[in-house]
Amino acid sequence: MYNYTCGGEFMKRIKSFEVDHDRLEPGIYISRQDGDITTYDMRTRKPNMGDYMDNLTMHSFEHMFATYIRNSELASDVIYFGPMGCQTGFYLLIRNADNEQVLKTIKGTLAEILEHRGGVFGASRKECGNYLNLDLEAAQNEAGRYLDCLNNQSVNFLYK
Repeated sequence: MYNYTCGGEFMKRIKSFEVDHDRLEPGIYISRQDGDITTYDMRTRKPNMGDYMDNLTMHSFEHMFATYIRNSELASDVIYFGPMGCQTGFYLLIRNADNEQVLKTIKGTLAEILEHRGGVFGASRKECGNYLNLDLEAAQNEAGRYLDCLNNQSVNFLYK
């Protein structure tokens, strides 16, 4: 479906803009599948409600989750992990995904973040372009919040 024009050219609406964000709840959804790559929408916050992640939380959680998931049993299939610009979650791209294994690994990764002692991974000038903007407690708070969400609701991976 063509919904946009730019310089007289018709442009397709991207898949993520077709989701009614006012109906989304925190959880995990399959955003899209492209061949053998599945994009998971890891929604940690309800959109459009004013409860957004601040940059410190988003950045810190990204460092911790990305490191742990890239060292998990899914390591060789992780394509990408990163934050959504709307500050309500993250995208995780996995090759050859098995949804139940992905969910189990995400929960395990969140538990590892909660149990982590020491500094935030990649918290040096050489490793990160904004290394002073990292805080383990912020990452752990977000991990705990999201793990509670995933443990307390049924997951079917489908947008509502």
